[in-house]
Amino acid sequence: MFVLEKAPAKINLSLDVLYKRPDNYHEIEMVMTTIDLADRIELIGLDEDRIIIESENRFVPNDERNLAYRAARLLKTTLGIKQGVKIKIEKYIPVAAGLAGGSSDAAATLRGLNRLWSLGLTTSQLAELGSKIGSDVSFCVYNSTAVARGRGERITELKAPPACWVVLAKPVMGVSTQTVYQKLKLENVSHPDTTGMIEAIKQSDYEAMCERIGNVLESVTLKEYPEVLQIKKLMEQSGADAVLMSGSGPTVFSIVRQESRAYRIYNSLRGFCNEVYMVRMLGYHQNLD
Repeated sequence: MFVLEKAPAKINLSLDVLYKRPDNYHEIEMVMTTIDLADRIELIGLDEDRIIIESENRFVPNDERNLAYRAARLLKTTLGIKQGVKIKIEKYIPVAAGLAGGSSDAAATLRGLNRLWSLGLTTSQLAELGSKIGSDVSFCVYNSTAVARGRGERITELKAPPACWVVLAKPVMGVSTQTVYQKLKLENVSHPDTTGMIEAIKQSDYEAMCERIGNVLESVTLKEYPEVLQIKKLMEQSGADAVLMSGSGPTVFSIVRQESRAYRIYNSLRGFCNEVYMVRMLGYHQNLD
């Protein structure tokens, strides 16, 4: 018995940090959506009580450091399941890119094991479990478009954004999310219009969505990593409708309505950056089977 799940990458259309909480986490409010760049997760049931991770990507750990492993272990521990599973991960989302690749793998594992083991858990129950694994996992369980609040665990679903192309570029370096948050100075940032972004999506207003795009973490990452700023400027000069860094970076994405212009941006970046992708914005549920 096996189950297939698609684990799409996410991008932040807006990312705001409101304040630092007493528990030392930051209170966030962000609008996220999925794009047609996805890992493929295959879950194969085992009679023996163990979790096996398989991936040909050398950057994907095969032990408890892997969020998909943690997701399977959490389900087994919480529900007392004695069956095992082999988790095969075909990796297409860049690692440590601000695109929630690991979180999406974990969310796909939760959704897939819910089907494989006939657990009957609701999406909100899976998302609550996901919040114990990582801050983006709850959103990724929903696999759509949503506002995430709190530490990322409070999810309000939205309709899919207006259809468009997304061109992404990831420079070679990695960015530490923890370090970015530590260096964030909230008194010096310009906060995005989250309410306006939500309304633009509700109204399917592409121009308003592009006008309200924003990410407070750019105030740190663009200063610390000039390569990220350079990519953003190149995308803007190439005629993108909107450009933003996703998460804490280092990936930068541009939104474009016209396919021909998306190709122009894509080609302009190919010589500058090794990892460049041109995909469609999704924002709605997708399954492989």
